[in-house]
Parts: sequence; C-alpha cells; structure tokens
Amino acid sequence: TATAPAASTPSAPSSRRWLTLVIVGLAQLMVVLDSTVVNIALPSAQADLGFSDGDRQWVITAYSLAFGALLLFGGRISDLIGRKPAFIIGLVGFAAASALGGAAPTFEVLVASRALQGAFGALLAPTALAVLTTTFTIPRERARAFGVFGAIAGAGGAVGLLLGGFLTEKLDWRWNLYINVFIAVVAIVGVIVFVGRIERHGPRPKLDVPGTILVSAGLFGIVYGFANAETDGWDSPLAWGVLTAAGVFLIAFVLWQRRASHPLLPLTIVLDRNRAAAYLSILIAGAGMFGIFLFLTYFLQGSLKF
Repeated sequence: TATAPAASTPSAPSSRRWLTLVIVGLAQLMVVLDSTVVNIALPSAQADLGFSDGDRQWVITAYSLAFGALLLFGGRISDLIGRKPAFIIGLVGFAAASALGGAAPTFEVLVASRALQGAFGALLAPTALAVLTTTFTIPRERARAFGVFGAIAGAGGAVGLLLGGFLTEKLDWRWNLYINVFIAVVAIVGVIVFVGRIERHGPRPKLDVPGTILVSAGLFGIVYGFANAETDGWDSPLAWGVLTAAGVFLIAFVLWQRRASHPLLPLTIVLDRNRAAAYLSILIAGAGMFGIFLFLTYFLQGSLKF
C-alpha cells in the first residue's frame, strides 16, 4: 500500500508574541489615555491660551472628528501597506502631533494638533487589533490576549483622569500631551526590536475609494453636526444641514457597499445579530461615558475647586 503523505504542521506561534502584546497594549493605552487626560488639562489650557467657553469643546471634538471619520480608512490602509509599517507610522505621527499640541502657542494650533492625533489614532487602533489577530493564532491564547487588550482599553480612561490631574497640578497642562511622546518612543523601539515581519495572507486588498469618501464624509458630518448643535443650538440651520447631509452620505455608503466589488465594510459584518448588538452596546456606553467627561471636569475644577 502507498504511504500516506505526512500532514503539514502549522507554523509555531511567535516566541515574542507576549512582548508584542505589551507593545500593542502601550499603543492602545496611549490612544485611550489621550481621550481623557486632555479633559483634565482643559481648564488650565483655556486660562493659558485664552479661548472662549464656546470654543473649548473643539479641543475634544477635533480629535473625535478625525478619529471617527478616518477609522475605516485607517483599517484599510493597514491592509494595504502592512501591519508593522502602519503601526510604526501611526506611532510616529501620534507622537509628533502630541509634541505639536504640547508646544501649541495658540488655540488654533492646539485644535489642529488634536485633529492630527485623531487621524493617526484612526490608523493605530485598527492596526493594533490586526497585529494581535495575526500574532496570536491559538484560539485560547488569542482570547487571553484580547482580554488583556480590552482591560488596558478600559483602564486607560481611568488612568488618564488620575495622570492628567497629577501632571497638571505638579508640572503643566502641556505635559498631558508630552507624555504621549515618551510612551510612543518606547512602543516604536519595541516594535522595531521585537515585532517580526507580519506575513500577508491572501491577495492584496484594494482600496474602495467611493466607499471611503462616502463613509468619511458621513461620519465627519455626524460628529460636526452634533458639535455645532451644542454650540449654536438645535435650531441652527447649519447643524441640521450637516446632519442631513451626513445621513445622505451614509445611506449612499450602504447602497454602494451592496454592489462594490471590494467593499470597505462588508455588510455581513454589521448584519450579524451578535456583532450588531455588541456594536450598539459599545456605542451607548461610549456616548454616555465620554459625553460627560468635558462638563464634569469643568464642574469639579471650576465649581467645586478640586
């Protein structure tokens, strides 16, 4: 009888995978940290740069605008140029934007730096998840790694509040942005030294240009419309005009994804009941948690004098 061919053994998992988890965790900590640590610094930054109460929300909104509008695009860029290069670019860009914000001489420069942080954060966040997915191939270890990653993401907000208060009180509000530079440098060195080349499996993906434009415009319009309504009131024609346009862009995006040959967001992902419920839960929790940070910070520091 003929001898059966030997079964191909799967490639052994990387021996540096847990160091990769530490590095990815640092990057995630930096992104999450920045969404809360700057809130603590805002009253001091407002007093230093002299911007108005109506303008102060744009320090937070600029980050959300860029991050939300470019998140899907950032994930596809990671697929196109590779996980490791995208991760390094995201870290370098985030550090540079943080340094610019820390040295900002005017309110306009501070807002621009926050928008740049959001743009590079939109590249970092999906790339970090992709690096973990490709690094941890054993299901049990992957579940453990994502558990640690989620814990870092959840704890980062609380750490940001404590760290922001310490840095603002003991040093200066600008150090709430400078701190990202040190975290990013450690993460960049770790990526270069410990993270190996991540192989691409399957054909190179193609960029869905119409889908990218439609979803970026739609998400930008939603964030900008709600932010403008807070400033000018819900009777503002500009707010309603932008929100209506955002709705049109998102509907057009869904229709395009149904017929695109290389969809940016395959609709089967969001039509799955379990995924859709998880996304909705995260949306509600995030809106409630981050929506109160700005006002609670000013209340505690300005009214209660903490």
